[in-house]
Amino acid sequence: MIRTVLGSHKGQGMVEYSLILTLVAVALVAAFTALGTDLSESIPTVTQI
Repeated sequence: MIRTVLGSHKGQGMVEYSLILTLVAVALVAAFTALGTDLSESIPTVTQI
C-alpha cells in the first residue's frame, strides 16, 4: 500500500506547476509591498506630465 502511494506519479506536474505559481505570487506580493508607497507617490507625477 505504501509503495503504491509513494510510487504514484499522477499529479506530479500539477503539483510542480502550483508550487511555481505560488512562488511567483509570493514574489509579486513582496515586490508590490516593497514598492507600494513609491508607486503611489509617483503615479500623480506621471499623470501631470
